[in-house]
Amino acid sequence: MSKLVPPHGSDTINALALSGDALTSELTRAESLKKITCSSREEGDIVMLGIGGFNPLDGFMGEADWKGVCDNMTMTNGLFWPIPVTLSTDDEEVKAGDEIAITSGKSGEVLATMTVTEKYSIDKDHECETVFKTTEDAHPGVVMVKAQGKYNLAGPIKVLSDGGFPEKFGSLYMTPAETRAYFDEKGWKTIAAFQTRNPMHRSHEYLAKIAVEICDGVMIHSVLGGLKAGDIPADVRSEAISTLIDNYFVDNTVLQSGYPLDMRYAGPREALLHALFRQNYGCSHLIVGRDHAGVDDYYGPFDAHNIFDEIADDALITQPLKIDWTFWCHECGGMSSMKTCPHEAKDRVLLSGTKVRKMLSDGEDLPEEFSRPEVAKVLQAYYATIKEEDKVEIKLSGHSAK
Repeated sequence: MSKLVPPHGSDTINALALSGDALTSELTRAESLKKITCSSREEGDIVMLGIGGFNPLDGFMGEADWKGVCDNMTMTNGLFWPIPVTLSTDDEEVKAGDEIAITSGKSGEVLATMTVTEKYSIDKDHECETVFKTTEDAHPGVVMVKAQGKYNLAGPIKVLSDGGFPEKFGSLYMTPAETRAYFDEKGWKTIAAFQTRNPMHRSHEYLAKIAVEICDGVMIHSVLGGLKAGDIPADVRSEAISTLIDNYFVDNTVLQSGYPLDMRYAGPREALLHALFRQNYGCSHLIVGRDHAGVDDYYGPFDAHNIFDEIADDALITQPLKIDWTFWCHECGGMSSMKTCPHEAKDRVLLSGTKVRKMLSDGEDLPEEFSRPEVAKVLQAYYATIKEEDKVEIKLSGHSAK
């Protein structure tokens, strides 16, 4: 019997993806249904619902659940949920009771069918203010919400596509059922998830190794969905992480995998979502370092630590591993943290993914204090392929500038 943490809100994984004859039949039925095109963020949510990553949801949220999640991080049935999962449209004709097919805005593929139970309008500024703590258009999450359609559609869905993630990413892409089977096979009971949209620099490596000391294993879990301009593509990130694991971690202590969501850049709220769906993947802990899921200086460096103390004790089973500022200390001669290093600020090299990306984009060498040399070579090879006119300016601000 599995010793892993149970899924969020239920005893078993509720995966909404159809297969076999049921899939064939529903795809045929979808051809005759009204089509609603979804965004990249919504497509990732559909795939996540299909594999059970958003267990126990059975589809997109209605107005009461949207409001409860925004205001109290709780759905009407009492389930804890930190960020709305919604589907939007500008279609004036679709109405409650309709059967629709949801298609990809990128490929045109039919992703899911849905029974519309509700059609409603939302206050987008209210969602942005509660979830992101800002309504500024400079925030990428705010841009996503404000770009949504005029109406939200609620209702249960049947998922008909994996979004092409298995074909594109191969064994890197794993479902909750697959990671749980992997952990059970290894005999791991406690697993810490390491969330990343960046290649791993020395501070990231240090965080993961702290978790290895505490837990049976670590799952380095990368975003495979949409990112913001200037972020490093998933295939390059995966190669860099594999290089790090192969050279600097003990065998059978780390699993690298990926998940299909777009980043929302919601800082503290997204840290809670990251813990929630990692519970579905079988992880008992989530590593939460400085500025988790943040962007620019919209959130304090440890707001994502503090928010776990603000939710009910029974909201989540997966718990945070809160780790302080980490850095290279010249006097210590290695990686350290505020809790272990007694030296002064002048002796410390503070690292951030933004700072690493800026140095690489500017053609600078990464010092050993920033990155393992084998990892730096992978990243430098990627940046060498980017034409000067295609480069995105990377600015250091907030915590990343320190």
